Amino acid sequence: MGQAKRPKGWASMSKTSAETVQWPAQKQSRQPGLESEMRPRPESDGDDYRAAGKLEGLVALITGGDSGIGRSVAILFAKEGADVAIVYLNEHDDARATKEQIEQLGRQCITLAGDVGDPNFCEDAVSVTVDEFGKLDILVNNAAEQHPQESLLDITPEQLERTFRTNIFAYFYMAREALKHLGEGGVIINTSSVTAYRGSDHLMDYASTKAAIVGFTRSLALSVADKGIRVNGVAPGPIWTPLIPATFEAKEVAKFGSDVPMKRAGQPEEVAPCYVFLASSDSKYMTGQMLHPNGGEVVNA
Repeated sequence: MGQAKRPKGWASMSKTSAETVQWPAQKQSRQPGLESEMRPRPESDGDDYRAAGKLEGLVALITGGDSGIGRSVAILFAKEGADVAIVYLNEHDDARATKEQIEQLGRQCITLAGDVGDPNFCEDAVSVTVDEFGKLDILVNNAAEQHPQESLLDITPEQLERTFRTNIFAYFYMAREALKHLGEGGVIINTSSVTAYRGSDHLMDYASTKAAIVGFTRSLALSVADKGIRVNGVAPGPIWTPLIPATFEAKEVAKFGSDVPMKRAGQPEEVAPCYVFLASSDSKYMTGQMLHPNGGEVVNA
């Protein structure tokens, strides 16, 4: 038998005596990070993905859609026939590149820059999307930030509020506005994290927001089930996105993802099909659920 082919996205790894090295050591000084500065770039295009028109004629709004998981979700949605609005903070070049990719697929895309932690911006983002496309069918809450600290004593009130405002308040704000336009068959998908289930000693505030997202997803699903609107979520494990070099020190980035059973970080295009499934009628008997693309880490779902 020939040697099995490694899956697309498998980082080249070399062993040292103490750790597994996956990526060139790198650090970005700003958050959110920039995909254009990552080495290597995340794989978001879904080159092996086979579309089937699952979202034909639908309109989706994706927060954090400029890069990482959000970019890949936007691209796969476009491949499935959806027009897309992507919300981002200030990563204009990344957003422009995503928009160009979507338009090359023959779909429409608008980009909306602003702070999702601001309820007024969330209201405007949904309003502009509906004005541009005439409707809204799918909301993907995905934008997030994280700031590692060694101790709870190091988390300032300012950091705590900022993390919660971006990671969970914004989900409430966007969903509240989206519900004014979503009809029967409408979908909301929330991005949580494996840290919601196993915790994180150096990302306590981040993990707490991600656990809150699970509770929000389940509660909102119950609230709108009688309206024919489904609410589900995705809880990724270690995925190679701009948030990683923007968060961790270079030596930590170099071994990112090597501690899961599959011994590697995932690529955004390996997560995005979960969102396609949850957005489409393939999952029409699912609501209040979480999917776990995390490299084999077993969690209590």
